[in-house]
Amino acid sequence: MDIHKRTIELPVADLHLREAGDDAEGNVIEGYALKFGERSQLLNDWYERYYEILEPGCLTRETLDSQDFILSLYHDPHKVLGRSNHGKGTLSYEVDETGVKFSCRMPDTAYGHEAMELVKRGDLDGCSFIYSTNEENNVEYSKIQDENGNECLLRRVVKIDNIYDFTLTWRPAYKQTECSAREREMLEGMNVVEVPEENIKEEEKDETASWREEVKALHKVADSAFDF
Repeated sequence: MDIHKRTIELPVADLHLREAGDDAEGNVIEGYALKFGERSQLLNDWYERYYEILEPGCLTRETLDSQDFILSLYHDPHKVLGRSNHGKGTLSYEVDETGVKFSCRMPDTAYGHEAMELVKRGDLDGCSFIYSTNEENNVEYSKIQDENGNECLLRRVVKIDNIYDFTLTWRPAYKQTECSAREREMLEGMNVVEVPEENIKEEEKDETASWREEVKALHKVADSAFDF
C-alpha cells in the first residue's frame, strides 16, 4: 500500500479578515484551504511531469471530522493558529461545491498577530494543505498533452485519506486561472508521487528506486513533526 504525504498550495484570492467590530469574535481569518476541480500548474516529481486535479467529493466533512489537524503558518507545526481535534476546537470548516472553506479566530500570540498583519497587508494571500492518500486506490492517471504538445500525465485525486494541516502562505508565481501548485518550502523533495512502473524509462528505474528509499526515510521524519 503506497501512501504518500503531499502538499498542495492554492492562491486563494478571497482569503480575508474579519476584524474586531465586524462580529462578536473579531480577528478572524477565513478562506478556502482547497478547491475542487481546479487543474494545477504542470508539476514535476523527479521523473514525471503531470497536472493534478482534486475531484469534487475527494474530501468530505466526515473525513475532516475524523482527523486531528492544525491551521499553521508556513506548514510549521510550531506556529499553530488553530486546531480541529475530530471536529472540535478553534479551527472550523465547511465543505461546499467549491471546496473546503475554513475560519479561525487568531490567537493572542506572536504568530497570531503576525498572521493577522501579513494577511491584512496582502503579504499572505494563499492557502495550502498537507494530505496523504492511497495512490493505488484513490488516484487515477491518464496521458494527456501539456500546453506545448508534449506528453504528460493527468493525476486525478478521487479520495483523500488524511489531512495534516491547513496553512497560510504567499501566492505562488503562476497563472491565476490555474490555481493549484505545490508548496515546496516545507517538505522540499518529499512530495514524490508513485507513478505506475510502466511510465518510468528503463534507464531511470535504478535511480528512481534509490530516490524512493530516501524519500520514505524523510517521510518518517516529517510524520513525527505532526504527532500531537
